[in-house]
Amino acid sequence: MLDRRFIRENPDAVKAAVRAKGIDLDVDELLQADKTVRNLQHELDDAQARRKSSAKQFARADEARRGELRAEHEELEGRLRQLRDELAEASAQLQELMLRTPTIPWQGSPVGPDESANVTIRTWGRRPEFGFEPLDHVELLEKREWAEFARARKVAGERAYALRDDAVLLERALHSYAIDVLRTRDFTVISVPALVKEEPLIGTGQFPGHREETYAIPADGLYLAGTAEVALVGLHSGEILDAKRLPVRYAGISPCFRREIGSAGRDVRGLLRVHQFEKVEQFVICAADAAESDRWHAELLSTAEQLLQGLGLHYEVVETSTGDMGIGKFRMNDINTWFPSLNRFRETHSCSSLHDWQARRANLRYRDADGTVRFAHTLNNTAIATPRLLAAVIENGQTAAGEVRVPGELRPYLGQRELL
Repeated sequence: MLDRRFIRENPDAVKAAVRAKGIDLDVDELLQADKTVRNLQHELDDAQARRKSSAKQFARADEARRGELRAEHEELEGRLRQLRDELAEASAQLQELMLRTPTIPWQGSPVGPDESANVTIRTWGRRPEFGFEPLDHVELLEKREWAEFARARKVAGERAYALRDDAVLLERALHSYAIDVLRTRDFTVISVPALVKEEPLIGTGQFPGHREETYAIPADGLYLAGTAEVALVGLHSGEILDAKRLPVRYAGISPCFRREIGSAGRDVRGLLRVHQFEKVEQFVICAADAAESDRWHAELLSTAEQLLQGLGLHYEVVETSTGDMGIGKFRMNDINTWFPSLNRFRETHSCSSLHDWQARRANLRYRDADGTVRFAHTLNNTAIATPRLLAAVIENGQTAAGEVRVPGELRPYLGQRELL
């Protein structure tokens, strides 16, 4: 959420952001709603001041004047009730518009409607060369009896899966590897709830725009979160942190759930796009300083690249376009990992800076050295998300015999085994 004063003082910049991100929002309507709320608040304050003044007059008035003041008081009370109702309605309308207002994107972000405008800024590694016809991960998993797809669908429907034996151990190794790397970088490891209230989803920006993608549990007023970021923002919502605590660095561990509406085709086969997955998420709360935020963005991106390089996986880093980055993102870089079965890269990591957009929604603040209370900056990036990255490791590491080479960084978690 943007600051209302900023919107009033920079309407053209906000309108440009709305166009660049393809948001359905009338900024002029928002400005008029803001004006209405301010006018009603001024009128309400004035009416309350008059009521206070009338009460003082009543104490020292004679009986005739008190009769007049009683009539004025009743009329004033009626007007106050009306103003409160009008202000509540206008404020709700303004809040709805404010929640749909995008942040101003980074100047270097490519301007475009979707992922087709993303720009590759670097690649690492090389595509694996096989002296045989490589299999996709589904064929490999079924050949080794490492997964149940048909049986899992009987239990949970489409895009369900159940891993078995060495596939489970390999997935656990990936997460342990990510956690250990993040611990060396002073991240606090934390497991968070996957069941969340509506407020944290609004605070992170998942709602109102992505409500249809979120699993709801109406009987309990809860939802299944699609990322640990939701709970990590919510943990400190409404708080004022001491600046000495910053930056707060979390390695958030959680199961994640997404409905994935509208996706279809070969790139959803097997483990590539599922409704339930596991993730270790990098999350940072830092001071409201652009340079500090930029530094942490680079740090989070570097950590994700380190993890992929340790796995020996070929990947590309892209500068995400304004239309693909989402409403609240200031800057976003995706990392796409190579999948031999698709003969192309697929997204495995997403590094995002949100400046104070998220903190304003969640009321996440800190008190700086001079005592001023400010909204913090927040950032996030994937460390490891499976089973998609598990599929990449399996496909890229396969042998002609249908075995899988274990990346060196994962061997300590698998009894130093080189092949599975």
